[in-house]
Amino acid sequence: MSIETLIYAMALGGVAVNAAAGVLEAGRKPFDLFGMVVVALAAALGGGSLRDVLLDRTVFWIADQIYLLTAVLAGLVTFALVRVVRLPPRLFLLPDAVGLALFTVSGTQAALAMDAPWLVASMMGVITGVFGGIVRDVLCNEVPLVFTGELYATASWLGALLLVGLVGGGVSPGWSALAAAALVLVLRLAAIRFRWRLPVFTARP
Repeated sequence: MSIETLIYAMALGGVAVNAAAGVLEAGRKPFDLFGMVVVALAAALGGGSLRDVLLDRTVFWIADQIYLLTAVLAGLVTFALVRVVRLPPRLFLLPDAVGLALFTVSGTQAALAMDAPWLVASMMGVITGVFGGIVRDVLCNEVPLVFTGELYATASWLGALLLVGLVGGGVSPGWSALAAAALVLVLRLAAIRFRWRLPVFTARP
């Protein structure tokens, strides 16, 4: 499998699981089908859209409508599933973590392909990974998970930095992508399990 095919598959996978996560979170609100699809699209396409605008390239789902179709289909399938199967309220955290890992890698790779500097490339990975979740939470009238929950953007950034470092060190892009995605996923799931958080600002009385 070529690196282009691998990254394309990761990006499609990220779109699908983030759309599913969006529907699972929105399911806790009295949204109708249209509202669910809007949240799914925001979660699945928001981060990559902002990344592409910042990199001054054609927005990915406009250049290839397969991404848009994947997001809509994943959202509709998840919507249908939750109407017949009772799911745990926090189940959306699992596909959200997978999407974070996949989007971090695809976003970083997209920036590296445009010869972005290492720090910029890593930030593009973080933006791709977290911005859709921010929009999703705002639409659901929730405080964005990335600002208050267990390690989220930090896990994404460490994975992006690992990817940049491995590629810069001569490791094949495919293995670099897999290693970075695994690091993000493991860190995020471990943070959820063990309640790893960054320090919270509290003003002294």
